Amino acid sequence: MQTIRIRTSSRDRTEGTRLGSERDLSPLLAGAATAVGGFGALLALTGADSPLRGPFTLFFLLAAPAVAVAAALRGLEPLARVLTALAGAVVVNMLVAQGMLATHRWSYRGGVVAVTTLSALLLLLLWVRRRRGRTTTGRTP
Repeated sequence: MQTIRIRTSSRDRTEGTRLGSERDLSPLLAGAATAVGGFGALLALTGADSPLRGPFTLFFLLAAPAVAVAAALRGLEPLARVLTALAGAVVVNMLVAQGMLATHRWSYRGGVVAVTTLSALLLLLLWVRRRRGRTTTGRTP
């Protein structure tokens, strides 16, 4: 069997380098998003009187379930995964709000706690499912 080698032009190599440097920012952006979301949840739970409480809490209420749903959808293309995760986050928030209103237990702190709990539970279930699917050597038979 003969191996065919394809050479890339120097222009392709420089574009690949540029894309690689953009990928290096993703952990930094993920950390910043986590900090903003966590700070928003903290501001909401403590009842702090800050002008940042509303936007940061809204970011948390969209980001936490979206990350949990996106983790469950590993097989989708990136754009489809983002759109589906955001739609799933809105659905989780609406179900929490509807459940709290139906039981006459509405509070913004309770909503933040419920969304956090559901998101963490979904991530935990995904983690357990992935750990359970592995064999002791990490290879499938």
